[in-house]
Amino acid sequence: MEEVLVSAATGALGAVVGKLATLASDEYKRLRGIRGEIDSLSRELAAMDAFLEKMSEAEGEPDLQDKVWMNEVRELSYEAEDSIDDFMARAIEDLKKQIDEVSQTNARYRSGEPVASVSNKSKVDRRALAIFEDALKLVGIDGPKEEVVQLLGHDGETKQQPPKVVAIVGSGGLGKTTLANKVYQELKRGFDGDAFLSVSQNSDIVSVMSKIFSQLNKSYSAAAKEDLPTLITKIWDFLSDRNKRYFIVVDDIWKVETWNDIKYAFPISNSDSIIITTTRINLVAQSCCSSFSGHIHNMRPLDEVHSRQLFYRRLFSSEEKCPSHLKEFSSQILEKCAGLPLAIIAISGLLAEKASKKDTWERVKDSIGRALRNASNGVMVNIISLSYWDLPRHLKTCLLYLRIFPEDFTIDKENLIRRWIGEGFIHKQDGCTLHESGEMCFNELINRSLIQPATAVEENFVTIIGVPGVNPNPRNKVRRLSLQNGGEIPAGLVISSARSLHVFGPNAKIPSLSESRLLRVLDYEDCSQLEDGIGNLLHLKYLRFNYAGDGLTKLPEQVARLPQLGIDIRDYNKIIEIPSTIWQLEWLSIRDAEVPDEDVAMQGLQVLGRLDVYRKSTEFLVGLGQLKNLRKLSLIFDSVGLEYKDWAVKPAKVVSSIAELSKAGLQSLKIRINGPADEILKEDWFPESDPPSAYGLQEFVIVAKGLWGVPTWMASLVNLEKLRLPINHVGEDVKILGGLPGLRHLHISRLWGRIDPNDDFEAAFERAMEAHPNRPTFTHSTIPRKVHHLNGG
Repeated sequence: MEEVLVSAATGALGAVVGKLATLASDEYKRLRGIRGEIDSLSRELAAMDAFLEKMSEAEGEPDLQDKVWMNEVRELSYEAEDSIDDFMARAIEDLKKQIDEVSQTNARYRSGEPVASVSNKSKVDRRALAIFEDALKLVGIDGPKEEVVQLLGHDGETKQQPPKVVAIVGSGGLGKTTLANKVYQELKRGFDGDAFLSVSQNSDIVSVMSKIFSQLNKSYSAAAKEDLPTLITKIWDFLSDRNKRYFIVVDDIWKVETWNDIKYAFPISNSDSIIITTTRINLVAQSCCSSFSGHIHNMRPLDEVHSRQLFYRRLFSSEEKCPSHLKEFSSQILEKCAGLPLAIIAISGLLAEKASKKDTWERVKDSIGRALRNASNGVMVNIISLSYWDLPRHLKTCLLYLRIFPEDFTIDKENLIRRWIGEGFIHKQDGCTLHESGEMCFNELINRSLIQPATAVEENFVTIIGVPGVNPNPRNKVRRLSLQNGGEIPAGLVISSARSLHVFGPNAKIPSLSESRLLRVLDYEDCSQLEDGIGNLLHLKYLRFNYAGDGLTKLPEQVARLPQLGIDIRDYNKIIEIPSTIWQLEWLSIRDAEVPDEDVAMQGLQVLGRLDVYRKSTEFLVGLGQLKNLRKLSLIFDSVGLEYKDWAVKPAKVVSSIAELSKAGLQSLKIRINGPADEILKEDWFPESDPPSAYGLQEFVIVAKGLWGVPTWMASLVNLEKLRLPINHVGEDVKILGGLPGLRHLHISRLWGRIDPNDDFEAAFERAMEAHPNRPTFTHSTIPRKVHHLNGG
């Protein structure tokens, strides 16, 4: 069947038109008698689709009458697709009658101009990355950072003093989180435990405390039924042991009651510890400070100089390159942004998509003015809304989909793209795979600086359960269901039409899957309460489990009968049993599973994580190089408890396969070595006998106790963009890294007990990166004496 789009603006109309065309084809001979009716329906629905598309492109919201009609058509489109998907040919006549009724009351179809298609070559705009880099550094942040450090009384020297608290307070968009993170990244080294976590407005406090403890104690594994007092006691006991020095950042606190729950987990007697909190509410900041020896830091907007620097960097690289005819409009736009960094980023992202013409910029400037006059939620809300209404409809849909995730939730790019594909939001572009087309949409949202939407809402697009103050309308049919914070589906809410189910947290009340036979996407996040019936979801296209606890032991074999299904499993508590038939699906991402010893069964595998090299046969390691679809791979070299004869020859076998995989399209390689790292990495991983351009590896992460130099074979990785290395000694071989032409990000880690404060270690790498044409970002960290496991692939 031809791939068709689902969108927030037009619902499933595009999908229905495509599927009707399929029903009218020779493939469905039994429907030959009603092809005339199908053709009539297709024409009528195509007209509706064109009209809705044009309405979605109009600036601002439609009037009430149009909104009611648009919602009616969207709901009808979902009903139609559901009927077609269930092969209910008898429903065609009833659908035609409903469409005729809608048409008669809304005979206002107008021809619309086609939406501009996404460029096949759409990439992340380097200028967009530049402004995000500026946002991370936050132009003008050095002054506030030094103020916070001074309030903490932390000058790098060890002093015996009780924990210090700084509460950063200010309105949304001022950069509170960025400032807290800047201080955290610079000071956290040397503490016995550290954690950074966002609370947000509606978070489950038990989940928050569980995540704090998992960052402090890497060996902690959350239990399904833990309560708040138990978690507070665990954190307290862990930090009290040997009077551990801790550094905690609790971001985005909205209630005094929330802080009153959190604070009891942190021992007051631990000398030299640090707590930073951020909030929009002065009363919360005061409460944080009164609990410890605390100070308040009030965030201020950017001054004019830094505002202009942030704005022009995105659009013209510098202010000097701004055309003279745009200078006046730039000043007026910046004045409306009121020094809010996120507002400046958002509006510059919008303007970057516009031609540098005076009338175009004037329209944007005037639009900001109208938005500010017509709304009451502040500058950030209005500018984000303006940027949203400027989007093409396919990007509006992808952006709105982010409402499924809880506030302050970290969204994995690959997971998001797979969800979009499973929902039918992505149309395959010429010359690209479906996944590459999804990446184009993702990149375009980055280029528009809209990867974190805040306010745009499409009627009945997502139903959210478990967020205080958000109550679903039982009269609306549920299309996409997001269960958060232990939410339970209220009585009277019908979920039989749900197309996707997203579950967040261990305490959610999961509905029976037998009630939702039309599911396309099923995603469990940090949830172990799984229901049977997955194998009966005939329309399922994307299935994901992340930290499923003890609820997932084996996938049902019936899942393998869905050839269009993609499966993504990440579970660090145990090994998941995967039936051999499932390994033959086209797309698999398995990070914790019993891998079959025969490579031939795994030809569809794209992601493979935590593969223990020494515990696989040499035949398997040789055959690994034949998995030509593999894009991400993480390996473990753990020789603990093994005799030398059991693993001596295996590194060479797997290294040869990795070289073959890199030539076939492997993009990311992550390895963890528990043992002699230099011994393993002395192998010729990427032979110079092959042309350097043959190796397509873009990301390489090595977690180990440290190397004594940069392996010479790294010079062959000319396409490498991200590199993480454990290095204990630096010499002339640092020039190898400076010679990697594609390098964008370098992270160097160093074993704690081998740091000489008088050496030139960090400076040598900094000089090499400064001399590099790309000026890669350079970061460094200290490896604790115990190296913890690598999280996935």
